[in-house]
Amino acid sequence: MNVLTHLLADWTLAAPTQGSRRDRALVAWAGVLPDLDGAGLLVDFAARLLGLAETSYYQDYHRLWGHGLPAALLIALAAGACARQRARVAAWSFAAVHLHLLMDLAGSRGGDPEDIWPIHYLMPLSRDWTVAWAGQWELVSWQNTLITALLIAASLALALRYRCSPCELVSPGADRRVVAALEARWRTASK
Repeated sequence: MNVLTHLLADWTLAAPTQGSRRDRALVAWAGVLPDLDGAGLLVDFAARLLGLAETSYYQDYHRLWGHGLPAALLIALAAGACARQRARVAAWSFAAVHLHLLMDLAGSRGGDPEDIWPIHYLMPLSRDWTVAWAGQWELVSWQNTLITALLIAASLALALRYRCSPCELVSPGADRRVVAALEARWRTASK
């Protein structure tokens, strides 16, 4: 799925389970980190743009290094080490990575019905435990759009309840303004 959809899903997971901005951010960003193995896309694009020899790093390595149990353990341990509530953040970061895997398994197929992207759960250690789903929908699909819209709605509801929004991941000031605007709108609507 789209990186922003992953981030919304992970923040939605973190908001009710983490007590501090820092710990929410660690859990939310932990759930996005598996996509770092897709950074080869930048090299592929640059090679094409500069007229260099064609590369296929994205196709060859995306979902091999960051989309499995070894990466989930490393990400969870790293997030926990940086947290205030270490064990809690490590556990929820592990869950966030697995939410990422589940979302990718459901909705990341390419444009061709045969272009199903599997999850190699033990990679880079082993190709055993490869999981694929024949019903995987396209990355650009109504299902993914609907999930993103539902996550936006859930984020707004959580922002009112917990007085923080996904904006806190990039700007505390923007987060305060968003929450204040939501609260003002809610008070006006409830009159």
